[in-house]
Amino acid sequence: MKFYFSSFMETDADADAQVLKLNRNCNLNSWVPGCEPGWACSIPETEQADLKNIKEIPDRVFDSQPCCAGFFCPRGLTCMIPCPLGSYCPRAQLNQSTGVCEPYAYQLPPGSTTHSCGGADVWAGVGGSDDIFCAAGSYCPSTIQVIHCSRGHYCMQGSTEETVCFKLSTCNPNSNSQNLHAYGFMLIGALSLVLIVFYNCSDQVLTTRYERISKSRERAIKSARETAHAREKWQVAKDAARKGAIGLQKQLSRTLSRNKGDAPVPASSNKPTGVHNAKKEAGNLTKMVQSLDSDLDSNSGFDLAIGDRNIKKQVPKSKQLHTKSQIFKYAYGQLEKEKAMEQMQQNLTFSGVISMATETDMKTRPTIELAFKDLTITLRNKHKHLMRRVTGKLLPGRISAVMGPSGAGKTTFLSAVAGKIRGCHISGSILINGKPDSIHCYKKIVGFVPQDDIVHGNLTVEENLGFSARCRLSAHMPKADKVLVVERVIEALGLQAIRDSLVGTVEKRGISGGQRKRVNVGLEMVMEPSLLILDEPTSGLDSSSSNLLIRALKREAIEGVNICMVLHQPSYTLYQMFDDIVLLAKGGLTVYHGPVKKVEEYFGSFGIHVPDRVNPPDHFIDILEGIVKPCAGVTAEQLPVRWMLHNGYSVPPDMLHYCDEIASASKGGSSISAQETAEPSTLGSEWKEEEQEPSIKFLKIHDLSNRQTPGFMRQYRYFLGRICKQRLREAQLQAADFFILLLAGACLGCLSKTKGDTFGYYGYMYSVIAVSLLCKISAIRSFSMDKLHYKRERDAGMSTLAYFLSKDTIDLFNILIKPLVFLSMFYSFSNPRSTFPENYIIVLCLMYCVTGIGYVFAIALQPAQAQLWCVLLPVVLTLIANQDKGDKVGRILRHYCYPTWALEAFLIANAQRFSGVWLITRCASLNDLGYDVHRWVICLLNLILSGIGFRVMSYYSLVKLGRK
Repeated sequence: MKFYFSSFMETDADADAQVLKLNRNCNLNSWVPGCEPGWACSIPETEQADLKNIKEIPDRVFDSQPCCAGFFCPRGLTCMIPCPLGSYCPRAQLNQSTGVCEPYAYQLPPGSTTHSCGGADVWAGVGGSDDIFCAAGSYCPSTIQVIHCSRGHYCMQGSTEETVCFKLSTCNPNSNSQNLHAYGFMLIGALSLVLIVFYNCSDQVLTTRYERISKSRERAIKSARETAHAREKWQVAKDAARKGAIGLQKQLSRTLSRNKGDAPVPASSNKPTGVHNAKKEAGNLTKMVQSLDSDLDSNSGFDLAIGDRNIKKQVPKSKQLHTKSQIFKYAYGQLEKEKAMEQMQQNLTFSGVISMATETDMKTRPTIELAFKDLTITLRNKHKHLMRRVTGKLLPGRISAVMGPSGAGKTTFLSAVAGKIRGCHISGSILINGKPDSIHCYKKIVGFVPQDDIVHGNLTVEENLGFSARCRLSAHMPKADKVLVVERVIEALGLQAIRDSLVGTVEKRGISGGQRKRVNVGLEMVMEPSLLILDEPTSGLDSSSSNLLIRALKREAIEGVNICMVLHQPSYTLYQMFDDIVLLAKGGLTVYHGPVKKVEEYFGSFGIHVPDRVNPPDHFIDILEGIVKPCAGVTAEQLPVRWMLHNGYSVPPDMLHYCDEIASASKGGSSISAQETAEPSTLGSEWKEEEQEPSIKFLKIHDLSNRQTPGFMRQYRYFLGRICKQRLREAQLQAADFFILLLAGACLGCLSKTKGDTFGYYGYMYSVIAVSLLCKISAIRSFSMDKLHYKRERDAGMSTLAYFLSKDTIDLFNILIKPLVFLSMFYSFSNPRSTFPENYIIVLCLMYCVTGIGYVFAIALQPAQAQLWCVLLPVVLTLIANQDKGDKVGRILRHYCYPTWALEAFLIANAQRFSGVWLITRCASLNDLGYDVHRWVICLLNLILSGIGFRVMSYYSLVKLGRK
């Protein structure tokens, strides 16, 4: 047997397997009768052969006989070899008409009269000869017995026993496979039902939950309003009692003064006089007033029940609140108190502001004073100034408006202040609270509202605001206080009516553009910043919405927040609400930086006056744009130089000629002399007193915000909850993915019936391409659509690792489910010999690997490019995996392609189920493909390790993306 198999392996695959090497019995010089096909000889009795340590074939020339049934005797070898299990090899029968020994198709030696047909002559692969294979539809318990397969059973080719068909499958007599289409259609129906329910009910689950929360909120609002109403009544009753007591006291004093001249009351009189009654009543009223004062002062710890007029004790501290109803009750109770306080302070008048500022229990935040000197921004390699010699301060508790014509560098100025500018050379000095620290050191208490409304469209307004509050407020702040902050922002921005509405995406309409703009601002307000920078927050808003937004920001400024924003043509009402204004000319030059109340006085000092019924900022911008010409002797180009001279700043050399123009225009008592003698502005004088290092330090980053935000695990939990909601609302996309996988599994299963010579190679190859393509396209959606949201959240200090792992965790759920969806169709239609768990594990590892590749494409490339690569890569790598073994370069590359590992794992799992008579076929096929039957676990490990490696690459790309 060793000689036979070694000769078989050394024979060319395309040649006849019966060609053996020359041996002692069958060679060119001697050819005993046992060398013919189907015949064998035995060893002579005089020769002793060591069968255990045999090194060469012994002489076998004795007793030449036909090969026995159950054995095969190859041509050129004088011995019998047992037929393997799963074969049927009886004695051959001579066909007199053809002279062929059937069923083995060999002929008798020519001219021989003693020879007859013997046994089988060859054991080869099923592709070369299937003569001894037990036929499909029958099974062979032994090599000389064949039995037809009975009903309810199926027998594949080379079977030693019949296999019971599954219930509901069709198995007729002599069947070689079971028909599992019924299970396939049942799975299609079940999965379709699940997908339909998932599609229709996923959003309904969230809707039901929010309806329940909404009812709890409404009850809390009603309770808070009733409590506030009762508190007002209580105050009215107390004031009335106090007035009554004061009136009785005055009446008593008048009575006593009238009775000074009257006769005294006799001592023997037992009846109390009117004076004594008045004193007693006044004392009772005084005690009642004191009791009312005591009750009213402690009313914060009580809830006044209006229905039965009972006073119930309420939990005073928010950290003891657990249920939604308790938290809402606490939050709306605080809001009602704030509304009452605001009304008492006359809606933020000057006296009201002073009153709020002197409140001892008012919430304070750390302040940030932002100062900049000679801030100059130049495009790299172009030497073009985007901003030049900008000097000033942004003070806490004030709202600064940055205005100017198009191209003045307003957004560039805000980006530089916020530390978000890239690709430019920055010179000058930026100081935070008088220190040259980077703005990134305070990123946890700095809010930046971009010009574009970067809001998650598949979340509601409240979900967007709540997520930002949970991740960016202090980790030690109780949950009820965070809810209070969110409710306060919703109330201030007028978002109550749309709080449970989806923001909306391009495909699905949501709230209006103006409402979306307010939500965009609210995302930064809920984190209670100390510095709030806004880029055109009123664009797209009507006058009432803009007024509402600025009023909300005004309340933030009262708490010490430093607010700076870019505006385009604000109304006069909004203009009056600003504290400071930064007016920039084209080229990023400062024209004015100071209080709003003094801007007209400053421009009027050299003859520029605002006409009647004209909005001052519109008039100034028209002058800078060149639409309106200023007064005689003044040009728009001179205004930045006049501001430099006004504050004593140095004038750039290329702008000195404007100084000569100003001097020539100011001869004879002109405005320039007035400017030179005028007192410098407050901002300029304060800045001159501070001599700081003239350089910007953006790289030295330390956390100086004094705020400990939630750690990795809590943020991971928050991200996980948010992504779950988003995926539930994307049920249509998920259902489409599953349906396409079902369809692909059914089609590939029908086209890839497992054959004995290939073990289903081509069906598995197409399956690898299809699964790779569908999973990569699905993985692209996880990151490609949220790049802008991620960059904004990362700049705000949120954890990149928590964001990435939460996305991957949700996708892992899909990776666990999708193989079941695909194989439910593929396995039932193709019916391979490998088990369902083995195929599931292979597809699971394959999906894990290709999902990681999809992450890399989604993060590192643009969406269109990522989709193109996701289509091309599986096809190209599969072609490389099918390279011929003779190609050295292809042989090296194919070992590093994931389709090679997946195909090898599929074929090994299938080939291991082919044993006995299939041994030569299995070994030959795996050898031709370069596969090893012992590498199944290694292939799976390669797929898993590749998936982990690609995820590491995608995470690195995500970190680099956030730094751009």
